[in-house]
Amino acid sequence: MADAARVPVFPSTRYQGSKRKLADWIWENVEHLEFDTVLDAFGGTGAAAYRFKQAGKQVTYNDILTFNYTIGMALIENSHVVLDDSEVEQLLQRDPSYDYRRFIAETFEGIYFTRSENEWLDIAIQNIERRLADPYKRALALFALYQACLSKRPYNLFHRKNLYLRQADVPRSFGNKKTWDAPFEKHFRKFIAEANAAVFDNGRRNKALNQDVMTLPAGCDLVYIDPPYMSRKGVSVNYHAFYHFLEGLTRYEGWAGLVDFETRHRRLKQQPSAWDNPDYIRDAFDLLFERFSDSILVVSYRSDGIPAVGELSNLLRRYKHSLTQTILPQQYALSRNTASYELLLIGV
Repeated sequence: MADAARVPVFPSTRYQGSKRKLADWIWENVEHLEFDTVLDAFGGTGAAAYRFKQAGKQVTYNDILTFNYTIGMALIENSHVVLDDSEVEQLLQRDPSYDYRRFIAETFEGIYFTRSENEWLDIAIQNIERRLADPYKRALALFALYQACLSKRPYNLFHRKNLYLRQADVPRSFGNKKTWDAPFEKHFRKFIAEANAAVFDNGRRNKALNQDVMTLPAGCDLVYIDPPYMSRKGVSVNYHAFYHFLEGLTRYEGWAGLVDFETRHRRLKQQPSAWDNPDYIRDAFDLLFERFSDSILVVSYRSDGIPAVGELSNLLRRYKHSLTQTILPQQYALSRNTASYELLLIGV
């Protein structure tokens, strides 16, 4: 179990859609239910899975994106491994005997980071791959690298070529230029410390998976579902597009084969998904509810999404005899819609 003298704390995060601020609210709405094992089917930043882990549940985290899966490895599956100071120092040192690849420096010139920052990233990611054999140590280092990258990005996204926003000498009404201009090494050290502090053992065998949600085995007592949000206009939150740079970092050796070089900001080739398609998303929900119909189903949702709340409730009632709804007013990042609220649907 976790050290009684230390309360594990989920790290700060800059990901859009993270449930970090809502994790306690989610837990408060389900803690009265009888369940021991949990599947977080769209794990994302791992905030919800981490809260279930804190509560002593046996947690299975899943996400189809490799970089998110790495976060699940670092914070959910990992129970005791941390990075020591000497290992961190090694990651920050260039090995003069090694011929480093310059893929980021050559591919992303002038797009997201400065030239020297791109060169630093090339060295850091290759040091992580070469010098850390333990998968949990590697996952912790990658987590810190992701967070460092996001800290230096306007809007914390990789959705457009906008390095000029950082570099323009103009009065600013948004953003944090001091944070943007801080060196990568400083950010990296900070997030290593946060990640190390978040590692704990809840006495259970937790697991991180990297699968399509429709291929996951059934059997957990409770399934938590937080799918990508799709607005009423049929526009989805495409995490693959928003965080493609982090996905590429995770798959550094094969990154070149994944990039769509026709795009100005060098995003990855698109991966079609029913969760991004307004014509198929209702069927996707129905199939998902059916697959896990023997489990308690807990769905995080936004009130202004597709399908509408009423439609989603009716789909859930096909498989659950009891349905409760709880709402929480919520102002979402990068959204001007003040009438939208967070919704929790619980089917038992």
